[in-house]
Amino acid sequence: MASFVPEILPPILEPTADPPPLFDGTIRLYVNYECPFCQRVWIVRNIKGLQDKIKLVAIHLQDKPAWYKEKVYPENKVPALEHNGKVIGESLDLIKYIDTSFEGPSLVPDDHNKQNFAEEMMSYLDTFLKNVFTSFRGNQPGEEAGGEFDYLEKSLEKFDDGPFFLGQFSQMDAAYVPFIERFQIFLHEVWNYDITSGRPKLAAYIQELNKIGAYKHTKCDPEFLIKLYKSRYMTSS
Repeated sequence: MASFVPEILPPILEPTADPPPLFDGTIRLYVNYECPFCQRVWIVRNIKGLQDKIKLVAIHLQDKPAWYKEKVYPENKVPALEHNGKVIGESLDLIKYIDTSFEGPSLVPDDHNKQNFAEEMMSYLDTFLKNVFTSFRGNQPGEEAGGEFDYLEKSLEKFDDGPFFLGQFSQMDAAYVPFIERFQIFLHEVWNYDITSGRPKLAAYIQELNKIGAYKHTKCDPEFLIKLYKSRYMTSS
């Protein structure tokens, strides 16, 4: 894992902000600091030690500058990567692209068993997210979503050569972690449900994650997250 030096994050560009000098050879990762999909790619960038190689450009999520859609990415979504005169989107595609296209430690293990298990976990990712988010609309989301955190616990028992899903930190962790982070915060704050209770592997996993500066620097603002999820998933009585 590449050494990480904390960086001063660039300011969020408001709608009136001028665009950077687009397609001038600079590699730019367009993100929003509170978006979990952006965080996936941001983590990979940091883990691989690419802070100087790939410049962050922070975009206001709900009120993007008009030039972003017109000149950068017609899909008007983040994350997006400006590289070699083109723009690539979709967080899971970008995780793979950055991992394979740039220097730094590979986040795909050589072991075929681990590669196969990674494919299994990727195929389950949408179900995992859907079930937890759906539980937020219920009365006891901790109980309703408990099986999903049991799934994480069982997955973490698969390999014993490290604390992460495939032993060492991989693309799989980058894909899951932003949501595990948010689910832990929201369930604990609103329902006093601890996703690590009775799940020692998951507890150790989160503890090890928080030792990684490249990840810690990307973590969401808990207060912003709680307010957002309350407004999105909880109706007032």
